[in-house]
Amino acid sequence: MIPYGRQSINDDDIAAVISALKSDFLTTGPQVELFEREIEQVVGAPCVVVSSGTAALHCAYAALGIGPGDEIITPPITFIATQATAALLGAKIVFVDIQLDTGNIDPSAVEAAITSRTKAIVAVDFAGHPACLDELRVIANKHGIFLIEDAAHSIGSIYKNRPVGSIADLTTFSFFPTKNMTTAEGGAVASIHPNLLQKARRFSRQGLIRDKDEFLIKTEGDWHQEVHEFGLNYRLSDILCSLGISQISRIDYFKAKRDELFDNYGLALSGISSIKLPRRLADSNPMWHLYPIRVPIEKRKAIFERLRMDGFGVQVNYIPAHWHPVFGKSVRKDLPLTNSEQFYKSEISLPMWVSESQWTEEYFEKLVISIESEL
Repeated sequence: MIPYGRQSINDDDIAAVISALKSDFLTTGPQVELFEREIEQVVGAPCVVVSSGTAALHCAYAALGIGPGDEIITPPITFIATQATAALLGAKIVFVDIQLDTGNIDPSAVEAAITSRTKAIVAVDFAGHPACLDELRVIANKHGIFLIEDAAHSIGSIYKNRPVGSIADLTTFSFFPTKNMTTAEGGAVASIHPNLLQKARRFSRQGLIRDKDEFLIKTEGDWHQEVHEFGLNYRLSDILCSLGISQISRIDYFKAKRDELFDNYGLALSGISSIKLPRRLADSNPMWHLYPIRVPIEKRKAIFERLRMDGFGVQVNYIPAHWHPVFGKSVRKDLPLTNSEQFYKSEISLPMWVSESQWTEEYFEKLVISIESEL
């Protein structure tokens, strides 16, 4: 079975981890700050590294002070962490529809969903393709709300000549093994606002304050530290940061290989008129995380099962988040999610990962035969 995603680990990555294991610091050491600086060079904004993409979202929402009574606007086509981390802080989730061509949130649907309680718009860069960030920024500024970009799929992507990470108020990343680069588990929060990044960092470090100028208790010694607002332990270890430093040094190579695979899929599948291929908009240069095709809805299950049977480790991304029973009947009836549900019912993600030898002519020929056999 060819997995739909897998990590790309080389000898340099292994050597970096071994070096960290032999060092004086396994965590809270110099590799953490170095990795944060390396990420900043790619995403165009300062960042804090954390233990997962989910942790990054939690820290971003906490930095904005999201709480009971607040609403956040999100698309349903995403992993549920996008919503769960805000819901756990007490926020109400408002789902709005997507654009069928990219799977990303529809700015016109966002405008219709804003109320006096809206705190943030949360865009998700589905498959690595940046959302319509400038349009969303205009809406956010108009209403005095925040723009968050869930960029779990899109580190290395470019939107209108600007790197993902340098546009939204807060941007979150994931370094899970199937993502564009990996630290095994890990994530990061980037922000163009130093005060928001400081809040995210403090939340990710259990809320601890060590700056004497901020202390409310002035009588203790050099050992003293105090907490003014609760946080959690979302640290990323030096061991995993060392892997991230090695990985991010090859991010241009990873992007080139993913672009090549994207183009080869397009060439191989372009002759099948009944399926829709992912679209790359002219204003974006994505770092492709997924290759999502859309097939006839009534044929999706059969095609999926045929591909699995023939050794293609395909996946479906994602069950619409509003379908999860945890949301009950909270979906607003006046905000149709027609495109999201249509997209889900027809979507299949093909294998997408970096390899020098996997993606042969035989692979693509076999793929076409498998799909066409069920159409």
